[in-house]
Amino acid sequence: MSWRRGTRLERGSPGDQRPLSGWVKGEHLFRHEYGRLVAVLSRRVGVQHLEAVEDAVQSAMMAALQSWQVDGEPTNPSAWLYRVAQRRLIDELRRRAGRGRILAQHSGELGAASSNDMQEPFLSGEVRDSMLRMLFVCCDGSIPLESQLVFALKTLCGFNVGEIAERLFMSESNVYKRLARARQRLRRLASHEDVEAAQLVLRLPSVQKVLYLLFTEGYLSSRADQAIRRELCEEAIRLTTLLVDHPVGAHPESFALLALMHLHTARVAAREDASGGLLLLEEQDRGRWDRGRIQTGLGWLARSASGDHFSRYHAEAGIAAEHCLAPSFAQTRWDRVAECYAMLEREAPSAIHRLNRAVAVAEWKGAAEGLVVLEGFEPPTWLAGSYLWSAVLADLHRRAGQVDAAARYCQAALEAAPTPEVKALLARRLAIGDPS
Repeated sequence: MSWRRGTRLERGSPGDQRPLSGWVKGEHLFRHEYGRLVAVLSRRVGVQHLEAVEDAVQSAMMAALQSWQVDGEPTNPSAWLYRVAQRRLIDELRRRAGRGRILAQHSGELGAASSNDMQEPFLSGEVRDSMLRMLFVCCDGSIPLESQLVFALKTLCGFNVGEIAERLFMSESNVYKRLARARQRLRRLASHEDVEAAQLVLRLPSVQKVLYLLFTEGYLSSRADQAIRRELCEEAIRLTTLLVDHPVGAHPESFALLALMHLHTARVAAREDASGGLLLLEEQDRGRWDRGRIQTGLGWLARSASGDHFSRYHAEAGIAAEHCLAPSFAQTRWDRVAECYAMLEREAPSAIHRLNRAVAVAEWKGAAEGLVVLEGFEPPTWLAGSYLWSAVLADLHRRAGQVDAAARYCQAALEAAPTPEVKALLARRLAIGDPS
């Protein structure tokens, strides 16, 4: 994560006529509960009824917005949402089945569920969290990888279509198509309770990637109103911790993924200024970095070194560790950072990784050498039209004294910047003054 990724609600009492400002601040609870409710209810009635489950959950969310504004937020928002979604799902199944077989089979299960904590019994060896378990379901091998990611990010992580398009470098229309195909496939599954350990192992890489993308959106949000979404970072860490605690997920690659999450999260408090704008790495107050979190990340990185397997997460965690351990920006071991990016590029070939390697080489050997890394390289269409490509080239050309080329790329980067925060950061990085 570099150029690409550069409170609990206040409780109200019934009858409290306060506005929903507290709920807006706690938007992450809606997001979290949406995915969890979909996961729990889909498990109880089967993923073939996924659309009915999603409709019921969305209906519960809309009811909450209307009811809580008038009556105040309930003492237990999670239980309230679960009860309403459960009731509306039962009503829909009753309507569809005409009080038939589906209702007889499932209404008892739904009614017997505890609405206070939504806990349920687990079989030996099962993934213990409903969200994580549903992630494994979404990553069915018969569904193309990108469709798996689209579906998981939309249905379980609460991403909107624009956020998914931004993270997966695809058009919004393509996101809709992949989402429809994934749902169609999952509707044909009679149940997901019989996912065996061997299948869990095969699906592990896709689950890791979903968690990585969830964290990435938190670390550098694509939303215009929020540069960093800490709740997404923490949710990704929570789920990844559950993953490494399970025998299927206790793998060096998962350890490295958790390491990079902790190492990046350690710097979050220093990544924003008082107005919420993003700060460059060289602008950050390193005294505000969370040293305890850094030590946790380094511990997971050490565990990831077991065995012979090396992954992209190892390389990215290594880069994050170099930044966290450097006494200052100038004293960063840029040769080691460049080496990690080279390994990352070999392990997971991507134009983004080459771009980041050029940045590291420029810090190590100078801007001219950074430009050599990109010499003759034709970026793919999705990158050529991105602010990332133009921003790096603007910076390298500026530092190399090539004023005209720098100005051209600078203008392109600012025009393509996805949020005001990113635009302001680019303006400072490229030293061009007021971005407005």
